[in-house]
Amino acid sequence: MSSLPRINIEEPRWDQSTYTGRAKHFFTITNPLNLLVSSAELEKAKRIVKNYRAGESEPGLTEDELWKAKHLYDSAYHPDTGEKMFILGRMSAQVPMNMTITGCMMTFYKSTSAVVFWQWINQSFNALVNYTNRSGDSDIPINVLGTSYVLATGGALVTALGLNSLVKKAPPLIGRLVPFAAVAAANCVNIPMMRRKELADGVLVMDERGSRVGLSHIAARAAITQVVLSRIAMAVPSMVFPPIVMNALERRGTLARLPWLSAPLQVLLCGFCLTFATPMCCALFPQRSSLSASHIEDHLQEKIKQLPHPVDTVYFNKGL
Repeated sequence: MSSLPRINIEEPRWDQSTYTGRAKHFFTITNPLNLLVSSAELEKAKRIVKNYRAGESEPGLTEDELWKAKHLYDSAYHPDTGEKMFILGRMSAQVPMNMTITGCMMTFYKSTSAVVFWQWINQSFNALVNYTNRSGDSDIPINVLGTSYVLATGGALVTALGLNSLVKKAPPLIGRLVPFAAVAAANCVNIPMMRRKELADGVLVMDERGSRVGLSHIAARAAITQVVLSRIAMAVPSMVFPPIVMNALERRGTLARLPWLSAPLQVLLCGFCLTFATPMCCALFPQRSSLSASHIEDHLQEKIKQLPHPVDTVYFNKGL
């Protein structure tokens, strides 16, 4: 048996009440290098985590090795079902997939057929990620996924094609920013649609000890708003900075001399931005978000007042 002291690996390694702690956590979750780990290494990480949860530690196991195994396990296996997730749906695939899709969306933004194709690819990837990371306890019905997919794709296409027609006489930089507007519009449709059950029923709010208070529609709206803002903020660096660079190169004639440079350069610029923006924007709001008890529904406030120890703040899981 190892002399490693018992560690609560059910909680993230770093303090989630601070932005720095949350950012460190998401840097490990979204690390694209996790995609290169072999199946044998993933199985070894799974064994270490399962044995540790059962109260057994491998001889000589260090704290760093335990956390490395836990991070690898979390990157590849579903937290509820324990099944290995499809590789392109994992959080660690977010940067390489999104850099490719976003780079191409911003390269081929003038052609109607290209706009339709890349917006469809983008929303198809979003649907894949949502399905892969769905809750094991509260599965997302196929009809909800399908409706969300169709509406998000439709919203993105209407925004992109509509704005493209409006900005034909605008400066080139404005046209390059149209894909960002389309992605932002799609997020405003897709996320609320995917979580419409929460909007209808409310999300569970708890006191600081984790005791159930009740279901709150106000907390549900707050959670979804936070996720939408995080997703839009995540897209800003990769969909605003590269267009500025490309517009400058276009004005200097660089792209006219080297037309082949446009797509690979935009993909690389997007990759650089997303490597940092993805974890840093996931960390904007605590996973365990809070609301003042005076800001939730009246019937829940009355319930809190009747508790043996009334609380001033309630907590809820905002989702991702």
